[in-house]
Amino acid sequence: MKNKRVLGMIGALLAIILVAVVYPMLNNKNDANKADGTKKVKVGVLQLVSHPSLDEIYKGIQDGLAEEGYDKDKIEIEFLNAEGDQNKVATMSKQLVQNNNDVLIGIATPSAQGLASATKDKPIVMGAITDPVGANLVKDLKKPGGNITGVSDHNPTEQQLKLIKELTPNVKTIGVLYSTSEDNSKSQVEEFTKLAEKAGYKVVPYSVPSTNEIASTVSVMTGKVDAIWVPIDNTIASAFSTVVEANKTAKKPIFPSATAMVEAGGLGSVVVDQHDLGVATGKMAAKILKGQKPADTPVEIFTDGKSVINKKVAEELGITIPESVLKEAGQVIE
Repeated sequence: MKNKRVLGMIGALLAIILVAVVYPMLNNKNDANKADGTKKVKVGVLQLVSHPSLDEIYKGIQDGLAEEGYDKDKIEIEFLNAEGDQNKVATMSKQLVQNNNDVLIGIATPSAQGLASATKDKPIVMGAITDPVGANLVKDLKKPGGNITGVSDHNPTEQQLKLIKELTPNVKTIGVLYSTSEDNSKSQVEEFTKLAEKAGYKVVPYSVPSTNEIASTVSVMTGKVDAIWVPIDNTIASAFSTVVEANKTAKKPIFPSATAMVEAGGLGSVVVDQHDLGVATGKMAAKILKGQKPADTPVEIFTDGKSVINKKVAEELGITIPESVLKEAGQVIE
């Protein structure tokens, strides 16, 4: 019995020694994995709604992360889409925080705002947010100062007004269609109105609280304006086919702010490339994953755009596109 007790004590002692030696080795191995990037990191992505422009940003995010070394073997992406539902934005934001993602990415302003409300600690990267300061996401573009930084797609308004003049020189009154639920839309409308009025146009704003009012609003505005301008607005973009259909009889030229909307029936626009925005967002998320602090990381701003012209729509409207415009266009849709 005594010998058995001694053997038991020796066994227990050996077990303690084994744990004391092996556990630190395992920890060191885990630390090494983190250092050389072999351990998978977790990134949570919240997209506001499905439409081609935002989908292209998400694709760019994946490409940007991969370019920085975070391919499928090294990263786990939890992707959630709120499908335009603000209640889902709040719920999904909390879900992404609770699931211990290392970095959170919000595609579109409401998504970034939802994530910002859900956590003040986890790093958040904004994907294509037009007015980060106005949306109360960062205090300063150069020195964000909190747990949020990212990429901003400033609307190239002056270039868009130049294109409107070149394509439709007889336009005098421009109707602006936007959603009241998006802070970034309001700031764009203010800037567009100021610059358009300075250029000699009369600007009439038409706001909608949701997609349900788009058709009736467009029907009203087409009788009072010469052309329609749409800012970077996810609510309008997600139902742009409704805008085009409601304008079918009036046939007023529509100047949206995204390539996908020009392809879907807009006459033309000067746009910031959505995939490039996504790539920049992905690369910024990679910097944060590697230890950079959002508070010290300036917001990257895209301001220059390329023109996109829908030649088919121009023909339907009886508009002749100047050769100079076609030559300078980044994309011509036949």
